[in-house]
Amino acid sequence: MAWYRVAYLPSVIDDLLATEKGMAQRLFDKTKWLASNVENLRHEPLDADLPGIAQYAVGAWRILYSIDWENHVVDIHRIGIRGQLYRGRTVTKPS
Repeated sequence: MAWYRVAYLPSVIDDLLATEKGMAQRLFDKTKWLASNVENLRHEPLDADLPGIAQYAVGAWRILYSIDWENHVVDIHRIGIRGQLYRGRTVTKPS
């Protein structure tokens, strides 16, 4: 099994700083767990317009991510509450 590292887009730091400390730590821990379990999870596209972006649910919260399979990197794009995350926000497509 390959090891995957986690890379955070700068907006994720803002997302976590705006979150209550306990929940921010839980979400941060889940991103590490996600990277540790990449090969055991199903990663379905979030939307047809964003084929490389998947989501992982943590209660009402969502972690939006993509996977660079060749370089073994999980890129975390956004973290937020479901309703707020999809309202008027954009996600950067992976290159």
